Formats: sequence, C-alpha cells, structure tokens
Amino acid sequence: MTKLHVATVAASLLALAAAATTAGAVTFDATNTASGTPGGQRFDQAVGVDYAKQVLSDASAFIWSTFNQPDPADRRPVDAVTLVVEDIGGVAYTSGSDIHLSAQYVGGYSGDVKTEVTGVLYHETAHVWQWGLQDYGAHPGVFEGIADFVRLKAGYAPGHWVQPGQGDKWDQGYDVTARFLDYCDSLHSGFVAELNAKLKDGYSDDYFVQILGKSAQDLWQDYKAQYGG
Repeated sequence: MTKLHVATVAASLLALAAAATTAGAVTFDATNTASGTPGGQRFDQAVGVDYAKQVLSDASAFIWSTFNQPDPADRRPVDAVTLVVEDIGGVAYTSGSDIHLSAQYVGGYSGDVKTEVTGVLYHETAHVWQWGLQDYGAHPGVFEGIADFVRLKAGYAPGHWVQPGQGDKWDQGYDVTARFLDYCDSLHSGFVAELNAKLKDGYSDDYFVQILGKSAQDLWQDYKAQYGG
C-alpha cells in the first residue's frame, strides 16, 4: 500500500469520524405507510423517503446551530429521529422524536409540495430538539412560535404567513410569534438560543426580562410600533 493511499484512507476515516461527531451519532429514518393513497403516492413522487431522511438530518444540524448547541450534551437526549407518512388528517404532529406527516395534507396541497413538506419537517424537527415541552400545554404559542422561527430562519416561510408586525398578541403562536421572536433576535443575536436553553427548566415570562431587559408585553408594543401597528 502506497503512502499516498494510506494518507487518503486516513483522511477519509477522519472525515467520517468528523461527520459522525457533527451528526451527534443520531440516526434518521422515514417510511411511507400511505403509499396506497393519492397523498402517499404524491409524497413518493414529489418528495420521497430518501429526501425526507436527508431533510431530517439537515434540519437537525440547522437547529443545533440555531440553538447554539455544538455540544451534544447541551441537546435533548435523542438517538433517532423518525418520520412516518400516514393516512391521517391535519398537517403533522410530533410525539417525542417521532414525526407524523399527513398524506391527506400532501395530497391536497396546491403548490410546490416538496418545498412545503420541507418547511413542515423543519418545524416538526424543531419540536424534537427544543427544550421545555413539559410546559407546552400551558404555553403552546411559545413553542409553536420557536418551531416556526426555525422554519423562518431556514428560508421555508410560506407566502400565506403574516407579515412582520401583524398579529394580536406576542404568544399567538406559529407565524405571529415567529416574526416577533425574529424581532427579539434582531435586538440580541442569539436570543432564541438563550430562550431555548432557559426553557430546559420550564417556561417563565421573566426570561424576556433576563435576556432583553424588558417584558414580553413591552417588547411586543415596541415591535408593533416599529411596524406602525
């Protein structure tokens, strides 16, 4: 074996080791149990399980970066993220580290379904990794807002979302709260990462004061004023 070959093999092994470290040794899998339905068939044709698995991996890496979690010890302890496409209603939901996507939604979506599914998977993967879900029932808008913030920063915000400054209250959830969190992040880079880290101990309104020096309601008023609301 030549020295060049040895060096090449060594470099390849180092690259693989680095890749495994970056991925945090997490595995990603996707299955389609609705291939016999129109929506399941559209998923297979327009998206596919191989692409979906790659999205789960890419989204996880993006979320770790967004949450400032280069060290796996800072993340929720998850070994595997799975996606199941099912013949169910709604859009999607996440239970633990298992994501369930509605084949009916995929089948009925009008537009670029691959991009839409990608955005939905970024949102749902955020639920896999975000801290504090023990308080989801009391503060759903906060957690859905963080998940949509991830989707927004990844570049997958759909056209029907509200514009910056719109909405009735800061914790309205989803796109409204995502836009507000983006404003907060513009005031203090890494705000959402710090908020997520604090959520490990459960939700508190005081986190906004601790990080930004103002209450969420005062920040919401500033946000609305900036956009003429």
